[in-house]
Amino acid sequence: MRYLFATGGTAGHINPALAVASYIRDTYPDSKILFVGTADHMESRLVPNAGFDFKTIEINGFKRSFSPKAVAANVKTVFKLLKSEQASKNIIKEFNPDVVIGFGGYVSGPVLEEAAKMHIPCCIHEQNAFPGITNKQLAKKVDKVMLTVEDAAKHLQPKNGVEITGLPVRGELLNKSKIEARIELGIADDTPLVLSFGGSLGAAPLNDAMFDILKENAESAEAYHIHSVGTNGKDYLKKFEAEGFKKKSDTVLIKGKSEVRLYIDNMDTCMAAADLVVGRAGASSLSEIEAMGKASVLIPSPYVAENHQFHNAMALVNRNAARILEEKDLTSDSLKALIQSLLSDKDELHKIENNARNMAVLDSRERIADIIVSLAEKN
Repeated sequence: MRYLFATGGTAGHINPALAVASYIRDTYPDSKILFVGTADHMESRLVPNAGFDFKTIEINGFKRSFSPKAVAANVKTVFKLLKSEQASKNIIKEFNPDVVIGFGGYVSGPVLEEAAKMHIPCCIHEQNAFPGITNKQLAKKVDKVMLTVEDAAKHLQPKNGVEITGLPVRGELLNKSKIEARIELGIADDTPLVLSFGGSLGAAPLNDAMFDILKENAESAEAYHIHSVGTNGKDYLKKFEAEGFKKKSDTVLIKGKSEVRLYIDNMDTCMAAADLVVGRAGASSLSEIEAMGKASVLIPSPYVAENHQFHNAMALVNRNAARILEEKDLTSDSLKALIQSLLSDKDELHKIENNARNMAVLDSRERIADIIVSLAEKN
């Protein structure tokens, strides 16, 4: 069977697609798999590194503004779109796939549109609780629509209904126990552990709020706290060092029970050991929180398309599986109060953990692959 995946833009789109494609490759060794993406986003690096063939088209989204600069950019986008449609058609004809799969990003639009016109079985996967514009349009035309959470269904008009598949989670996250993670980190079982991060690049509003919290926590020693400022947050390391935090390495500072890192390269260990996770509400992060049954304080990024992180967070909050603190309300005091209220109420903390765990779909990769393969076999 021949499988064509179209995805790109962010790791949240690309990594789940790679997880599913890898599973199909391992399960069906005779499969032929091709990815289509763009040359100027991270898929151009991640996909070949994962050992898959990769072809590119040129596409980007429209600017949501009527400024002269935005209008000029949108005119160029129209021409790119027309060009991408022909490029997509050429790739599809040459590869001759049995099924075409879209995992989000602007690149999915022209590839899935052309495949549907050519009557090739198609499916899409929507990671977020509030679907993006591309998937809203494609849902009306493809043969199967797969969703991470049921909440997204009310925003779509699918031709053939939806399937709730969850979102694939990295295997290493599921294989680490809390006990062994605590031993690895050298943190006692009876010490509460808070883990906070704003994504790999970091989030300045979260770093600002955490600054006073971590300074105070270093003195009070009520809980151990690991915080990542992100790779864009090097200046924060200097600020913490000026407050007496000592270097454990070039990228890690410690004072008392507060630990500040540039980035977290052992997320499986840190999250397994944590009692409470504080961070953004990207779809992949939430799937990991659910899979590991972690209580969380979610601070959705207000800067993403369709404000989708807010909707992602509310999917958990409405099920008492997380707490939300919107960025407009984020201060050191408001975040500290929320963290302390959760850590001081162990019964409620355990309820939130269980509710998060009950939302997890641990066989997501297999569910998605089964739907894709069944479509291919019908062709």
